[in-house]
Amino acid sequence: MVSVFSCLHSGQIIFDSKIIFIWRRGILIPRKKPAVNDEVSYKISKKKPLGIQDTDRYLCGMIRNPDETRARILRKSGVLFNTQGYKSTSISDITTATGYTKGAIYRHFKNKAVLEKATLFHLSTLMFEKLRARIKGESTAGNKLRAVIQYFESYITHPEVKGGCPLMNAAIEADDSNPSLRKEAVKVLDILRDSVIAILKNGIRYKQIKKETDLEYSAAIIIASLEGAIMMSKLRRNNHDIKRIIKHLESEVKNIET
Repeated sequence: MVSVFSCLHSGQIIFDSKIIFIWRRGILIPRKKPAVNDEVSYKISKKKPLGIQDTDRYLCGMIRNPDETRARILRKSGVLFNTQGYKSTSISDITTATGYTKGAIYRHFKNKAVLEKATLFHLSTLMFEKLRARIKGESTAGNKLRAVIQYFESYITHPEVKGGCPLMNAAIEADDSNPSLRKEAVKVLDILRDSVIAILKNGIRYKQIKKETDLEYSAAIIIASLEGAIMMSKLRRNNHDIKRIIKHLESEVKNIET
């Protein structure tokens, strides 16, 4: 019945051409597709089975949906990186959180640096999707700017991802020792800055924002004030500082409206 190899220890896997058999406590359990969190050892005997050179590759490429696997790795990595930090989180931490082996992780991400960049992009995408929805719901440039400001206020008590603002967290760690993460953080920052500038430009175009408004200056003041207030509120574990900054920025928005 089993055409590829036999296993002796509980938790190992036996393959035939169509079915996966899990050997547990002396019983063969047939499985067409194992659950993601199934506690199954992917170890094989020293003598590799003919026709299968890489068990992880077989499992991830033939059984699991690659997109679902990648998405799960990013979700779990996002929580770890955003709470423990990029440097402090190891690949072993990620294998434990996902239930995948290191081989499975590296099959989707060449190395940890690549995974860090992809995760920051993933976290930022979640943030921008929510922010975009809020901006879209407003009809004037002034109200769109207020939507941006108020969104970051809500990030203190209801963050999209556990751990707080992914841009701020990455920026804190993105020093000279991690240039690839710093570059990715700069990309995220530029997207946010360009979004604010686009709102201001359209506001000037439709005569909702004063034409003499300095776009770069205003965008920098808004973003720097919000990120700084988030950091202060996070340290103090209250929202007093962010509320003060929100009040100030809303006053600034009113001053540049026509």
